[in-house]
Amino acid sequence: MKQHDVIISGLNMDLTDAIRNVVQAKVEKLFEHEDHIVRMRVELEYDAHQSTHQNEFIAKGHLEVRGNDHNAHAETDDLYKSIDEMVNKLDRMLRRRSRLQKVKRKNTHVIDIPAEIPKAV
Repeated sequence: MKQHDVIISGLNMDLTDAIRNVVQAKVEKLFEHEDHIVRMRVELEYDAHQSTHQNEFIAKGHLEVRGNDHNAHAETDDLYKSIDEMVNKLDRMLRRRSRLQKVKRKNTHVIDIPAEIPKAV
């Protein structure tokens, strides 16, 4: 399996090798669905300044593909759960994009050429 380059950054937290390996393993699923991914950035954040102790870990994903880019974020009290939810959101976006492209290919528009245009011989 080819390892794709994924930019991983952390805010207010240290990124360990275990966290990097988990993110890399989860993100590989996205590269299997779409061949034309230009770049993938993952930003992991720990928000310690919230008044309640819920939703402290934030995972943000930015997926650059041909056309419109896809952004997703997830906030939970567990870092690994946030990563899972963010990857699932990006996966759904890619599947929807693929499905819409297939529908667009099947529904081609018929060009109606009027009869008064002379045809070249």
